[in-house]
Amino acid sequence: MKSCLMTSCKLVCLALSLPLQVIELTGLYRMYKRLFPLLAYNITFSYNDKMHEMKRTLFRNVSKFAQTDGTLRLLEIGCGSGANFNFYPDGCTVICTDPNPHFQKYLHRSMEASKHLTYEEFLVVSGEDMKEVRDESVDVVVCTLVLCSVRDVQLVLKEARRVLRTGGAFYFMEHVVSDPSSWIYFFQHVLQPMWYYLGDGCMITRETWKDLEAAGFSELHLQHIEAAQVTLMIRPHIMGYAIK
Repeated sequence: MKSCLMTSCKLVCLALSLPLQVIELTGLYRMYKRLFPLLAYNITFSYNDKMHEMKRTLFRNVSKFAQTDGTLRLLEIGCGSGANFNFYPDGCTVICTDPNPHFQKYLHRSMEASKHLTYEEFLVVSGEDMKEVRDESVDVVVCTLVLCSVRDVQLVLKEARRVLRTGGAFYFMEHVVSDPSSWIYFFQHVLQPMWYYLGDGCMITRETWKDLEAAGFSELHLQHIEAAQVTLMIRPHIMGYAIK
């Protein structure tokens, strides 16, 4: 019964999203991509307030992946407006990447507010294709709330492993699909068609932990958490780090 109800509701939501699909096909969706960085920038403050302790816990040992001379090069995939900068250790060099060039204005605001870091460059590239970054050239790669919206999760993880030096670490914090027995799972699948467009390609039904397990890292430190204070649809999270 629940499965039939979910299918019926999903079809209704899919029908309601048809105008958004037409907007995407006609190219008008590009206008929303210009607006999305402003929305994401403002949402960042609320999300960081609610997830502050979890982010501190996630990034507390980043420094241990620094070189013997103390230098640490960190590349962030899908950096957006720089929501993670406050959590990075003093003096590390940050390389920012994002496929949406309209984030740059808000990224510079975060850079001005986080002068404890050195910023190398901002690359307008997708996580699936970072050919501008040399093989084994960074100590740490960070990816938070990004794997939900990339086209190919496995290809992004392959690129992350390529640019990481041996012994370097990939840090992640991502919302994922809920347990199939929960009502959150039900609503995630029902609302996915609308959420995709409103969230600039965000998928709330991904089992991202399976991609991480299959990515070929030598070590994987992953935990499932409940982000109790955030929006119901994205409360199930995974966080941790993997070592190349």
